[in-house]
Amino acid sequence: MLIELAEEFRDYAHRGGQVFVSTHSPDFLNGVELEEIFYLVKKNGFTTVRRASDIELLRNLVDEGDLPGSLWKQRLFEGVGFR
Repeated sequence: MLIELAEEFRDYAHRGGQVFVSTHSPDFLNGVELEEIFYLVKKNGFTTVRRASDIELLRNLVDEGDLPGSLWKQRLFEGVGFR
């Protein structure tokens, strides 16, 4: 159902709506495109927003067939691309 929910949110956004989802669910991440994923990183007391598609390693792995949720579970979003 999470993948269907992600599709509904995407359809709504394409019709002009705005959608912001906060989740810790890797299964939900599997229903969205890498370009649609933003995540927060806290470093030295400051929080920044990162775009998953800006990280070359993640783009390459998704292009090879990996799902964003499984990459999240492998902790590949952490510490990649913003050292």
